[in-house]
Amino acid sequence: MDFATSSSPAVQRQLDRLTALSPGADILGLERITLLLERVGNPHLRLPPVLHVAGTNGKGSTCAFLRAAIEAAGLTTHVYSSPHLVRFNERIRLAGTLIDDDALAPLLEEVLDAGGDIGASFFEVTTAAAFLAFARTPADACIVEVGLGGRLDATNVIPEPLVTAIAQLGIDHQSFLGDTLAQIAAEKAGIAKPGVPLVTMAYPPDIADVVDRFAETVAAPVFAEQRVWSYYVDGDALHYRDAKGVVITPLPALAGSHQPANLALAIAALRHQRALSVPDAALSAAARSARWPARMQRLSPGPLTALLPPGAELWLDGGHNANAAEAVSRAAAQIAGDRPLHLVLGMLENKDAHAMIARFAPIARSLTAVPVPGHPHHPPADLVERARRAGLASGEAPDIAAALSAVPREGTLLVLVLGSLYLAGMALAANDELPD
Repeated sequence: MDFATSSSPAVQRQLDRLTALSPGADILGLERITLLLERVGNPHLRLPPVLHVAGTNGKGSTCAFLRAAIEAAGLTTHVYSSPHLVRFNERIRLAGTLIDDDALAPLLEEVLDAGGDIGASFFEVTTAAAFLAFARTPADACIVEVGLGGRLDATNVIPEPLVTAIAQLGIDHQSFLGDTLAQIAAEKAGIAKPGVPLVTMAYPPDIADVVDRFAETVAAPVFAEQRVWSYYVDGDALHYRDAKGVVITPLPALAGSHQPANLALAIAALRHQRALSVPDAALSAAARSARWPARMQRLSPGPLTALLPPGAELWLDGGHNANAAEAVSRAAAQIAGDRPLHLVLGMLENKDAHAMIARFAPIARSLTAVPVPGHPHHPPADLVERARRAGLASGEAPDIAAALSAVPREGTLLVLVLGSLYLAGMALAANDELPD
């Protein structure tokens, strides 16, 4: 369940209704969302051209690159993403701007009035509200991020997207998607549509075969990395190549050695669709300008950063599975260099704490475990014990601020808050750094 609060009384009234009416858990399936959308006039059939993006990791960053490129081309785009970090409004971006409270409250009210008896989930109601807003607001494109999986995700009601894309695959949400990478790949591939380009990263042969076989059943052409397009990094530049030629862009401003792959996927998606004109210069601009909060984000001066000694840096990442831990640990090691790295870790109870700690134990100086208030989470004492078994000095604190206050007073240190997007949202709110 995605909990949400708002400083707007009108929005909060609708969020309270949503909490009371929803089943209180994620539910996959297209029956409820289809009925809900029918009751509000099927707005998903009147959207601007849709770019639909799935993946275990990297789909949010890919969407950020898509948005930056489309806007750099002088076009406008809606964006639907999840979860929100601080404000519910972050989920719905209308033609470049986050939806405001005056528009959001009546939108939620309209959806809940029409479908309060359906038993729709939090995400399904949010999806219907977003599609209503998108259908009523002019834009050149619409970027839709899959919430969970793909095949049975509420966003998968869009019948004819412009292009579909699948980012990195990994093990996550096993209770919904399956315990193997092949099962998860099959669920993600479920966004494929007849005649619509499906652009993917390179996967191991057995996993690529799963994607190919599903795409074949719906007659979706597959444009896979290494088969149809490719990229490599040379110095400070990304070199992308496909049948149309070569594109050279700067490396992404988003931190992490995994981000060039997400940028390349976004480029591939844009170059394998035919409705939007996005020149090479816009792709280069996207590399420099794309931002995606809580993904290896350095926090600006604020109440939280003030708790650290002068010269220290506070970074934030919401990654919470083994694949994300591997990518984020590489990025953190690169950024820290010779400086000591200290971790503040909080994780939901259904996430793999062992994998997260194992990736960071060789590079971190210490770990402070914290709770994730309002959500079932690993007890900090358990995280401490896991860290100690991994050879990592550790302790616990009641919250992020207390954890930062307890960090050793080494002026050049780097502190990374990680393990949960919910925890990341709390850090951003505590530092007065709201996503915009």
